[in-house]
Amino acid sequence: MRVDYTTLAKTIRSLTEGETDEIALMATLACEIHHSDERFDWTGFYRVTEPELLKIGPYQGGHGCLTIPFSRGVCGAAARTRAVQLVADVDSFPGHIACASSTRSELVLPVFNAAGEVIAVLDIDSDQPAAFTQADADALESILAEVFAR
Repeated sequence: MRVDYTTLAKTIRSLTEGETDEIALMATLACEIHHSDERFDWTGFYRVTEPELLKIGPYQGGHGCLTIPFSRGVCGAAARTRAVQLVADVDSFPGHIACASSTRSELVLPVFNAAGEVIAVLDIDSDQPAAFTQADADALESILAEVFAR
């Protein structure tokens, strides 16, 4: 099954309406996004908990890395550069952190609050190579902005 982003956005909108707690929002999004598409093998948030450091937040799937410095991996690159990381082959990404040996491709999006600060990254891993498209990134960016940057 492939995600229908229009339906996913509508579902997330209805589930998160009025909620302001970031952890509750992240838990809800991780669950809804993860179960929306068979390509999504691991879906979760790494939260900015101190300068230049991400710690695991709500997620769906197997265990993730507990901490990731901004200086390492795909998640660190997304937080450091404030830009989406669309990685077709994780083995070709310099400094990739293999939290799960089954990961073949990855999509990581920075999560901004209303003040424009990076508060987390949304990490989606797939056990399929080149699983993600720019359309996935664009749709998820829109959902994240609606939920966290309002």
